[in-house]
Amino acid sequence: MSTIFWKIIVIHFTTTIGISFCFRNDVTPEENPNIPAIAKYFTTKGRYEEVNPYLIEDILAVNRSMLQPPSAQCRQIHMTAIIRHGTRYPTTKNVKKMQKLYDVVKSRASGKDSWLREIQTQWTMWYTEDMDGRLVQKGVKDLKHLSVRLSKLFPSLISEQKLRGGHIKFITSSKHRCVNSTLSFKAGLTELWDIKDREFDHAVNDALMRFFDKCVKFVQDVDKNPSALSEVDNFKQGSEMRRVQEKIADRLNVPYSLITDDMAEAAFYLCAYEFAIKTVNSPWCQLFDEVDAQVMEYANDLKQFWKRGYGHDINSKSSCILFHDVFSRLDKAAEENKSGQVTEAVTVQVGHAETLLPLLTLLGFFKDNDTLTSTNYANQTERSFRTSRMLPYAANLVLVLYDCGQGDLRLQPLLNEKPVTFPGLTDQQASMPLYQDVRERYRELLQGCDFETECQMFKQTELTQKLRQRHYRDLNLL
Repeated sequence: MSTIFWKIIVIHFTTTIGISFCFRNDVTPEENPNIPAIAKYFTTKGRYEEVNPYLIEDILAVNRSMLQPPSAQCRQIHMTAIIRHGTRYPTTKNVKKMQKLYDVVKSRASGKDSWLREIQTQWTMWYTEDMDGRLVQKGVKDLKHLSVRLSKLFPSLISEQKLRGGHIKFITSSKHRCVNSTLSFKAGLTELWDIKDREFDHAVNDALMRFFDKCVKFVQDVDKNPSALSEVDNFKQGSEMRRVQEKIADRLNVPYSLITDDMAEAAFYLCAYEFAIKTVNSPWCQLFDEVDAQVMEYANDLKQFWKRGYGHDINSKSSCILFHDVFSRLDKAAEENKSGQVTEAVTVQVGHAETLLPLLTLLGFFKDNDTLTSTNYANQTERSFRTSRMLPYAANLVLVLYDCGQGDLRLQPLLNEKPVTFPGLTDQQASMPLYQDVRERYRELLQGCDFETECQMFKQTELTQKLRQRHYRDLNLL
């Protein structure tokens, strides 16, 4: 990343020192007409502020009282933060879909609605294929603001002294949006403390942050296997999605045949991207009512469920390498704490929604009783597996290890700056169980979950048999 390019994308911002404790969680589209009524259904294209509405009024607001350690003796000794990159432009694939929809609206749509006239006469197709998922200025701010908020929540860990002392480590995926998000996170801290005399390194590690590309079994069995997403395809061809497409066609006054499921998705993404990037209530949003948006959300959740979540076992097992990395850092911090010197106070790891979701799945978060399928949409309105809430831009899983004295180590998980409960440990102090109990909860994974074993195409016995068959075939003995 060149210094010149970084200077172009950095927007200087000033921060207000102080901690906010009072939040309003009821900011609504009616109060702010710039917020689309369907914004809470934008799935992985949603703003972080829709998950934490109090940030709309104060982007640096935090509430340290929610941490609730069991005693005043508890002190933070280590944090691992796994963060999704900030707001980005659409990928080339989605830009192409948007362009096709825009061409249809410009050339074929008719009607007198003001929003349609606005699209046809004032809105221009400004998304280009070379944007290809790059971080936008809002994404730069996402990570800067997150770094400042985390420094307020955990001041003994994310401090100027720890940063200068090399006790805060940064790891990122090689993708430009992740590298730039990492640079933005660091810039948030250096601007907060007015550090101008040095820069801080980061490591690029795709084995950890893009493990899904390295897992052969996942790539072959899921990522490049159309049948693995048959439930998604069936839903897109089903009655719920067909009704959405017909309603869009009616609003545009075009033949039903012109609006495919890809075009419906493109329209939904146009609304979401315009809002996430520009914070505007785009005229494209008028193509959807709340019922439509819920259907579009479910279609995306189905895709994430079957491609990154609970749909296939390898989806979560592909994250074994990251799972072990997280616990090895926690174990190291626990061991070093005995001597009173933890060398790595904070690890900041920046990746993708595809990095975070398999790990959350492996840990057992957001698992519903019923599998998400193409036929049970009506029964899934109260599902916990909802990417709009789990995986907005800048989504983050933060694990904080506490020493509460006399060998009492506790681990607090937070998702998007809110305490969550480890599945299966609800009988303990919900938000901060004993670290040893967490390790016991995941004992089988800690003893197994080997990335190489899980991700090879065949089990060892099958692989050995196939190699033998090939050997004999080559010898013309079969």
